[in-house]
Amino acid sequence: MPLPNLFLTLVFIFISSPLCFSSFQDDPLANFLDQTPGYDLSAYPSFFGTVHEDQSDEFEAGFGKLKMDYHAEIVDSTRYNRMGTPATRQGEVNVDDFGAEGDGKTDDTKAFKKAWKEACFSNVGVLVVPEKKYYLKPITFSGPCKSDFVMLKILGMIVASNDRSDYRRDRRHWLLFNNIKNFVVEGQGTIDGNGEIWWKNSCKINKTQPCTVAPTAVTFNRCENLKVFGLNVRNAQQMHVRIEQSVNAQAYNVMLTAPEKSPNTDGIHVTASQNVQIISSIIRTGDDCISIVSGSKNVQAMDVTCGPGHGISIGSLGKGNSKAYVENVMVNKAKLTGTTNGVRIKTWQGGSGYTKNILFQNIVMENVRNPIIIDQNYCDQDTPCEEQDSAVQVRNIVYKNIIGTSASEMAIKLDCSRTFPCKGIVLQDIDLQLYDKDEDRDQEANSTCVNVMDLETRGRVHPQCS
Repeated sequence: MPLPNLFLTLVFIFISSPLCFSSFQDDPLANFLDQTPGYDLSAYPSFFGTVHEDQSDEFEAGFGKLKMDYHAEIVDSTRYNRMGTPATRQGEVNVDDFGAEGDGKTDDTKAFKKAWKEACFSNVGVLVVPEKKYYLKPITFSGPCKSDFVMLKILGMIVASNDRSDYRRDRRHWLLFNNIKNFVVEGQGTIDGNGEIWWKNSCKINKTQPCTVAPTAVTFNRCENLKVFGLNVRNAQQMHVRIEQSVNAQAYNVMLTAPEKSPNTDGIHVTASQNVQIISSIIRTGDDCISIVSGSKNVQAMDVTCGPGHGISIGSLGKGNSKAYVENVMVNKAKLTGTTNGVRIKTWQGGSGYTKNILFQNIVMENVRNPIIIDQNYCDQDTPCEEQDSAVQVRNIVYKNIIGTSASEMAIKLDCSRTFPCKGIVLQDIDLQLYDKDEDRDQEANSTCVNVMDLETRGRVHPQCS
């Protein structure tokens, strides 16, 4: 069978029958994930594994036809707007019945722990947070649960303690959901990280302070078959939502917001997870709208509105000479406004591994600095980074149908490694103009492409890579 037909067949199988796969051999990412609890490595293989790194034609053609396999229940957003689900007929656990005050001042952490224990370890499986304001210190909602189906319905507001001493045992988490299967979090309620005190004490805001970690507002760790619908998360202490070591996670119609100057407040951070979908969501924060880092595989973002923030990023990867693996990422139908970067891949010198099979398509940029950027010399530290020979390999990257305006003169910047150059880069139907163009001068957006092998342009590409 010719290679293009074989490749498209593999993609079709991936879409229609995700449970029928067996893993490819000699996959470094599979080996990396094999050490991570909670993974089903046979569920989703590297379905681009048959594509030679120089076969960008077949890669782009096949990935361009890839569609997300939405479940009908996800697309029917009216179901979640009504707040009615089949699970409500089975009974519910209400946090108020376990002593929660919901006055926004009383510490309701113990009541939430008791209510979760009842919901998780009984056959009920549905925990409800009513339309009140609940004040919580750091809390862990742990599984596995007895019920085959677990739901958290947030109708009111959950507000974080702003006393930093409450986090002395664990400065990385506020709301931690750990080891839960078949878990749904839904509701039109709000999770407020109350992060201002953390921002003020960040080394990025206050240079006299040491650089330390701050809590992530919502962390899903080692979860399987996770669905998050209609939720608002705002003012996170640091990251808003973190999906880590998880399999089959979907976020639909979520809104994540924080001030533009709030440091390190990524919207959705995906790490060491596979089969993640982010759909029809609005993210306006002080850092990356979406960040995808090592160990992540089969990540798809569709219909995402981003800005302000730092754009949609893969990385950073390879910090501290570490190994990093990211593959099979698709960003489709996104709009970015006023962000400091557009679609970005960032790797540190000295790392190893790869990021490959990435598709950015159907994206609109408005007043975006660095709309298209690969930075293999990323250095986010006060002291200069030493030049090193090794690097995370960047290959099979497609930018297709990306239009709009650039706030920086350099609209396309591919700054690749001298020793491990980028391979198999495709630019197709790109039109990026300067946002604030001086009509009295001959001023156009520019581009630079350094250490790029197998660069291919298709259709109209402006600015042309130089």
